[in-house]
Amino acid sequence: MKEIRVQSQARNELIDVTSDVEKIIEKMNIKSGHVILYVPHTTAGITINEGADPSVQRDIITTLSRLIPPDGNYHHLEGNSDAHIKSSLLGCSVLVLVENNKPILGTWQRIFFYEGDGPRSRKIFVQS
Repeated sequence: MKEIRVQSQARNELIDVTSDVEKIIEKMNIKSGHVILYVPHTTAGITINEGADPSVQRDIITTLSRLIPPDGNYHHLEGNSDAHIKSSLLGCSVLVLVENNKPILGTWQRIFFYEGDGPRSRKIFVQS
């Protein structure tokens, strides 16, 4: 198992980790198979989506904030219930297929770490 370290800069943020995943796949020398990317945090997540146009990431964060506002009538006392809910919606893991030592992604697809309660130091576990 390998680990990717992520340092978020904002409370809500999508961070492109595709190149980090590519480096780990090369290091693990996975010719053909898959990797599982797992985020062990309850206020963060991981997703695959378009990376060519940064407005897509902005739209995702804006829509999540509109659907699940940070100042909702939540019972959790830490003030980050919205991040817990967003993390549950996005999910804590993705499976990425690998061929010829490279992740199989669509033309516009990138792998994004979602931060919902930053800034923080986070990690992603990678296992094949």
